[in-house]
Amino acid sequence: GHRNAARWSVALALGLRQGEALGLAWEGVDVDASTLTVRQSLQRLSWRHGCADPEVCGTQFKPLRRASRCPQRTGGGLSLAEPKSNAGRRTIVLPEPLVDALRAHRTAQVAERLLAGSEWQDTGLVFATEVGAAIDPSTDRRDWKALLARAGVRDARLHDARHTAATLMLSMGVPARVAMQILGHSQIGLTLGTYSHVMPELATDAAERMGSALWA
Repeated sequence: GHRNAARWSVALALGLRQGEALGLAWEGVDVDASTLTVRQSLQRLSWRHGCADPEVCGTQFKPLRRASRCPQRTGGGLSLAEPKSNAGRRTIVLPEPLVDALRAHRTAQVAERLLAGSEWQDTGLVFATEVGAAIDPSTDRRDWKALLARAGVRDARLHDARHTAATLMLSMGVPARVAMQILGHSQIGLTLGTYSHVMPELATDAAERMGSALWA
């Protein structure tokens, strides 16, 4: 019922990294085939001084040594970049309820585009501001915290949504290699090592399944 609600459905169902979710483009979403392709990530680049002497940047009375405050700063801000590894670039099959959520989200975004008129920024991003611009990661984190508070859930980092998704996948019996591909891990050891707390439960389930198969 909240704006950009599908943003959090994607986080909890697929475990996308924050940059992957905020950089997700509509051209990578195929609702008819129920797939989503991660092709880029939104990241914040560091600003660089554009002045001659960073030590005396600004006025002589109030130096601005931080590049982000330099009046002539360059090279910083939000930018889209390709995934750092081949594993990061991946196509994921979507659960049907998530497909429905993305369809509804696209309809809502079209309405926002019409309302914004000439102010609309055609970034092609799935999750954007009311005028189509990229969402600042800090704003995204605040929205996550507010969502937890409204839901009466304990405070947690946004990255914990990724851990929740992975834990649910493994607990529901999703093979580790499939979870690895969905999460974009480059090595199976990273998946199994990070979520080793789920392994005892999986081992018990495996024993029960083998018992049913051989002694039923």
